[in-house]
Amino acid sequence: MLSLHSGNRYLLYQGWADARKSFDGLSGIVTNEMELPLQTGDVFIFINRRRTHIKLLQWEGDGYGIYCKRLEEGTFEMPAARPGIHAQLTSRQLMLILQGVSLKKVVYRKRYHPRQIA
Repeated sequence: MLSLHSGNRYLLYQGWADARKSFDGLSGIVTNEMELPLQTGDVFIFINRRRTHIKLLQWEGDGYGIYCKRLEEGTFEMPAARPGIHAQLTSRQLMLILQGVSLKKVVYRKRYHPRQIA
């Protein structure tokens, strides 16, 4: 079952995905274009050219799960990211995209974040 939490990585495909693609087509994009392993539990995010459909693909340990949302009105925001094949989002950013909140206008208040040791 797909769940959004900070323990997952959320990887947005920066190209346009055909909204008709399902498990095999989306997994092909992950392995061939994004060049990433599929069975890590990461959530792969795909948006179509018109930005009216979003699909999330995730390996769930025994198979793939897909979450799909089609908007009747409006569009999904394609977050600004550095050039490349994919961009990493936070669970909070993904939730805002799904809810229709513009990431450009969101102001995050200061919070404690432990330092990552490299």
